[in-house]
Amino acid sequence: MKKIILLLVLVLFVFNCNSKKESKDTQINHALTKKYEPNWDSLSKHNAEAEWLKDAKLGIYFHWGPYSVPAFGNEWYPRNMYLTGSKPNKHHINTYGSPEKFGYHDFVPMFTADHFDAENWAELFELAGAKFAGPVAEHHDGFSMWDSEVTPWNAMDKGPKKDVLGDLFKALEKRNLKTIATFHHARNLQRYKDSWENEIKDSIHRRSFRSSHYPYLPEFQEIFDDPKYRLLYGSVPEDEWNEKIWLGKLKEVIDKYKPDIIWFDSWLDQIPETYRQQFSAYYLNAAEDWDKEVVIVRKQNDLPLEISINDHEKSREPKALKELWMTDDTFSTGSWCYTDDLVIKPTDKVLHALIDAVSKNGILLLNISPMSNGIIPDNQRKGLLELGKWLKINGEAIYNTRPWINAAEGPTAEPSGGFKDHKKFLGIEYTSKDIRYTVSKDGKTVYAMTLGIPENNEEIILKTFASENVKVKGVSTLSGASYPWEMTDGGLKIESKNNGNNYAQVYRITLDK
Repeated sequence: MKKIILLLVLVLFVFNCNSKKESKDTQINHALTKKYEPNWDSLSKHNAEAEWLKDAKLGIYFHWGPYSVPAFGNEWYPRNMYLTGSKPNKHHINTYGSPEKFGYHDFVPMFTADHFDAENWAELFELAGAKFAGPVAEHHDGFSMWDSEVTPWNAMDKGPKKDVLGDLFKALEKRNLKTIATFHHARNLQRYKDSWENEIKDSIHRRSFRSSHYPYLPEFQEIFDDPKYRLLYGSVPEDEWNEKIWLGKLKEVIDKYKPDIIWFDSWLDQIPETYRQQFSAYYLNAAEDWDKEVVIVRKQNDLPLEISINDHEKSREPKALKELWMTDDTFSTGSWCYTDDLVIKPTDKVLHALIDAVSKNGILLLNISPMSNGIIPDNQRKGLLELGKWLKINGEAIYNTRPWINAAEGPTAEPSGGFKDHKKFLGIEYTSKDIRYTVSKDGKTVYAMTLGIPENNEEIILKTFASENVKVKGVSTLSGASYPWEMTDGGLKIESKNNGNNYAQVYRITLDK
């Protein structure tokens, strides 16, 4: 009798568990079929340009993972260490030994993140003036920076033994900052195994297989295919990988962490369209349940602009666009991740990029590069705090503004070639003659910003005011002190005085409407 009762209890327990699981699954499925279907016509109902993002202007993210441990070259070290004759390959052999003996997976236990402090990082990002922030959730290397059930190669189970994304999101949300998770994992799948014999194997370039982060190299394939490592190296059948890995990781982060922005790096075009549609519907339907305005950001033409924001890597628009756009750029002059020889830009370079982007209806997503132990180097902290100090004084001209009738005037023009011109963008030197404009949302106040500090009593001529026949009521600092001014045939003439700003000076111009 006791055995029968015990059996009945066990059956009821299993039934109850399954019922709860089915109920949960039903709730999720119901939520994900509420408004958006996985096709572009249905998804185009989504408003890609969230109002809060139009107001936010500045976000911060960071490239940080096991690739930060060698601190050499850049964040592509996991790939390049396997390419015979490359600088990272030579460095790896001299420092760690042959890649056959010491593979990328061996860096994971060395990625300790001992000094990672989510509260401290969130406070720093807030002080820097960011309105949203978050990590590179996963780079091309296959290591997830959250507590994942999809892959054992994640920051909770290995390396730091911390839920980096989750802990940081909690700290950011306490400060009312929005959250971003960036995904670069479309490149992680090891493609082209079947076409190896059709590819000429006569050079590193031809062997690199551009769309796969870990190239198919027979000498390393035994390691890549090892069941312990295959999910790190992307050595998975493509159909399984698209469904369970690429899409599965996205769904996991959506369900567990509810990011305000999901941002994609290049190579999203390597993912079949049907999976891109499934992701978009899943995320947007989930956001409906959360009652959140969420944003999808992509590069190139990998998703329709009707549902996403376009991103320019290390480059900006030469003129204002009607649609909102984003640029991802880094505080360094080179690598996105920390390296021992990392060179940090002066703060004025970063601030001028922000002002230029905002004047043209853009958003700046600024990257920093923590060390593998979780320390944000002092020179990067200093730059972030200097940026935040300027924004605390002058943020009225940046946050909650919109593009004016003219975005820019002055002698310095931006290249129009996008990322291929990123070195030209790096070399731009603005002066006080380069002016960028924004306008308040009510259209009553124009902000003119000089990308450099004028000399005391230097005359600033704002030509747009003449060409557009704009009527002016007054000119002042943001603290309310008046500037001498007059309207001339050449434009609005202001007698400048240095009001204590560094890097860029702001003039508040009240319009006579």
